[in-house]
Amino acid sequence: MSGDAFAGKVAIAGIGATEFSKASGRSELHLATEAVDAALRDAGIEPAEVQGMVTYSADSNPDIDIARALGIGDLTFFSRVHYGGGAALGVMVQASLAVASGVADVVVVYRAFNERSGNRFGAGVQNRPVVATAENAQFAWYSPQGFLTPASWAAMFAQRYMHATGATSDALGWVAVADRKHAATNPNAWFYEKPITMDDYRDSRWIVEPLRLLDCCQETDGGQAIVVTSVERARDLPNPPAVVRAAAQGSWHGQDMMTSYYRDDMSHLPEMGLVARQLFATAGIGPADIQTAVLYDAFTPFVLFTIEEFGWCGWGEAKDFVANGNIEMGGSLPINTHGGQLGEGYLHGVNGIAEAVRQVRGTGVNQVAGVEHVVVTAGTGVPTSGMILGVDR
Repeated sequence: MSGDAFAGKVAIAGIGATEFSKASGRSELHLATEAVDAALRDAGIEPAEVQGMVTYSADSNPDIDIARALGIGDLTFFSRVHYGGGAALGVMVQASLAVASGVADVVVVYRAFNERSGNRFGAGVQNRPVVATAENAQFAWYSPQGFLTPASWAAMFAQRYMHATGATSDALGWVAVADRKHAATNPNAWFYEKPITMDDYRDSRWIVEPLRLLDCCQETDGGQAIVVTSVERARDLPNPPAVVRAAAQGSWHGQDMMTSYYRDDMSHLPEMGLVARQLFATAGIGPADIQTAVLYDAFTPFVLFTIEEFGWCGWGEAKDFVANGNIEMGGSLPINTHGGQLGEGYLHGVNGIAEAVRQVRGTGVNQVAGVEHVVVTAGTGVPTSGMILGVDR
C-alpha cells in the first residue's frame, strides 16, 4: 500500500505556533486557538475557508471549540489519530486524504497542551485510575516490575540495542549534542544560546540507565498548527508550497505501546522500517535523495534506530554515523535543524513538521543548502507515521 492517492497533489501552505515555554499561563484551548490563527495568517487563508480539522486523540481541544473561537464555519471533515507522538504524521495522512478526495479544500492540523505546567507525560502512569479496558490491560505486564514512565520503557530498548550493536552511551550523547547545537541558534527554542558538550552530556544525571537527563525530551507548554490544501491553491498563496510527496503510517505485527518487548529482536524498529519503505516507494526516491531530516527524538536511542531503518546506514552502524558529524550542519544528513524536541520544544512532533516546511521554503534558522526533500518521522516504539516534503517543481 502507498499514498499515491494524494502524493504530489497536496501541500502545506501555512505554519503557526505559540512560544515554547514551561508555564504558558493560559489554557490549552487558548494555545490551540492562537496557533491555528497564526497558521492561517501565515497561509493567507481566512478562517471561514477552513473545512476540516485534524488532531491527536490525546489533545484536549475540541475542533468545534477552536472553530467557534476563530470564526471557522461549517466543518465537512474532522478526525483524531491515536498513539501519542506516533500520530504526528498520521494527522498529515488524514488531512492529505481529505484534501485530495475533495472532502475538504482546507484542513488545519493542530496540537496544543500544557505539558509542563499541566499534565506531565513524563511522570508516568502510576497515578492513573484503575479502569478495566483493553488499553489499560497492557500495564499489568510491566508496571509491577517498575516500568512506570516513558523513559523506563525506552530504556529497555536502548539497553538491548547497545548490547547487540556495541554502541556506548556516547552514541546517544552525539544526538543530544547535535540537537542542542542547532537549538542554540534558534531564537524560538527553549535552549536558545545553550549548547552542550559531550562532557556536559556525560555529567548529566541518570534517569533510567542507560538514559541520562540529556537523553530525554523536554516537557513543553505550547501549540503548533499546520494548514493543508491542494498544491494548485497553495501556489496562489504568500509562501512557497511544501509539497507532500509521501505520507504513511505503520504498525508492525505484535505491536505494543512503547513496550514491544516480546518481539524476536528488540534491536530493530520494524514499524518505522515499514513507514520508510512506503515513503520511498511512493515518492520514487531513496535515502540518498534526502538532504535533511526531522527525526522524532523523545529519547535519543530511537534516533539511532530510525537512521538505520531509513537506510542512511546499516544496522549497528548508527553509532559511527552520528559520531562522525553526519547529523550536524555540514554533515551528510543534518537532523533536527530547529533543535528537535530535546532543544526547541516537545509538541508531539508537530513543531518538527513546521521545521520541515521552513527547510523546503528556505527559511530555516539553520538552513540546509539545496533542499529538495525532507523526511519527518513520528513517535517511536508505538504505531507510527512519517512524511516526505518536497520543493514545488
